[in-house]
Amino acid sequence: MPTDGDTVPDFTAPLATGDVETFSLTEALEDGPVVLAFFPGAFTSVCSHEINAFDDRLGEFEAAGAQVVGVSRDSPFSLNAFRDDLGVDVDLASDLNREIVDEYGIPMDFEELGVEGVAKRSVFVVDSDGEVAYEWVSDDPGVEPDYDEVLAAVEALD
Repeated sequence: MPTDGDTVPDFTAPLATGDVETFSLTEALEDGPVVLAFFPGAFTSVCSHEINAFDDRLGEFEAAGAQVVGVSRDSPFSLNAFRDDLGVDVDLASDLNREIVDEYGIPMDFEELGVEGVAKRSVFVVDSDGEVAYEWVSDDPGVEPDYDEVLAAVEALD
């Protein structure tokens, strides 16, 4: 798992934006820092709250120069339906094949549900050099990140 100062694994993934586009971390970093918000699954209560919280503060993150991208193992089509259902503008990247979750070392299993390899709820603030400026990873899927702390980490990059 990448920690403060580490270079993050690069990836390209389908991006749900209302349509399905392609997200490249390397290309996104050319425009400034990126907040990667990994979440276990669309249409669940805590994940819905988290994506709504990031969307509510999207303007603050953009004013600080950062793009926010949610990442989950859901398909890009499910993620588009999730965005529509929530009425949010946050872009959501699909890691359907579990490559990104594994690269970042954050898979989690819900054995009692028969669900394997979803993303641990985690946030990585990646600076424009591709290095981790902030990381938060929870083993408890019911715990959300401290949104003020994530924003402060982005603002500290100036």
